Amino acid sequence: MAKRLDLTLWPNDQYLMDRIDLHTHSNCSDGSLSPWELVQLAQKRDLRAIALTDHDTVAGVAEAVAAGKELGVEVVPGVEISAQYSPGTMHILGYYFDTSHPELLKALEELQQARAERNPKIIERLQSLGLEITTAEVVNISGGQVGRPHIARALVERGYVSSIDEAFSRYLKKGGVAYVEKFRFSPQEAIAMIRRAGGLATLAHPFTLEIEDSRELTSLTSELQEMGLEGIEVFYPDHTEEMTVIYYNIARGLGLVSTGGSDFHGNLKDRSYLGEDILGQKVDYGLLQSIRERLQERENRQAQS
Repeated sequence: MAKRLDLTLWPNDQYLMDRIDLHTHSNCSDGSLSPWELVQLAQKRDLRAIALTDHDTVAGVAEAVAAGKELGVEVVPGVEISAQYSPGTMHILGYYFDTSHPELLKALEELQQARAERNPKIIERLQSLGLEITTAEVVNISGGQVGRPHIARALVERGYVSSIDEAFSRYLKKGGVAYVEKFRFSPQEAIAMIRRAGGLATLAHPFTLEIEDSRELTSLTSELQEMGLEGIEVFYPDHTEEMTVIYYNIARGLGLVSTGGSDFHGNLKDRSYLGEDILGQKVDYGLLQSIRERLQERENRQAQS
């Protein structure tokens, strides 16, 4: 049993009142807001910084950065890459990389193509189950790239389910009756492409790995660290207090950076709130500072070698 969470785990010195959110999505992937609207909302909620971490794309980063400069919100270039893993799911978050890096862009283009090929297959499966939704209405909901949350919203609007969560649990989640697998890079490949573009790779929301044994999770995280992983998303709305303690202790024990964010999708995710408190605490600017310090340490080592 993990000990009770010590709230001093949050960096809480000069950054205490500087709320941030290092896990957000726009309508360039499966969020409901444009990158500009996302930054406007961040300003409205008095966030000092956000990271735009759209799924398998950096298409919205330039717009978000421009909005941030105008509105006074620091915007961190980010991405969330789906990696091969079973029985759960693994996502790798990347921060502060070169968004014009040719190798990264080529890889993300492959992932976008895989998503584009999967969506019609999901809709076909739903139609075969008697759920009359169309590609056209899903595209209309998305306003951009189509993802499973847009399909979930269509199911809600049609009255087939009462919530986004129900759409995923009944039909769209991994193992669901309408789930369709897609191409993913290996964890090693996902981490490497982020690092080669100059960024820091972190393990997103570890609870989705579905590993209950902390020793097994520590072993897997150590393997990922050998591949170049440098952080863990410790602070996340769906993490219980016990999970948070475990993930923090793993990060600290392995010398990894701790990160945190809301996984904001706008109205395409139930209970989604930008800059959300995690276990009653703000995700503050000290976490972002730790990422920058880690990247600076890496740069210094490379300069000395």
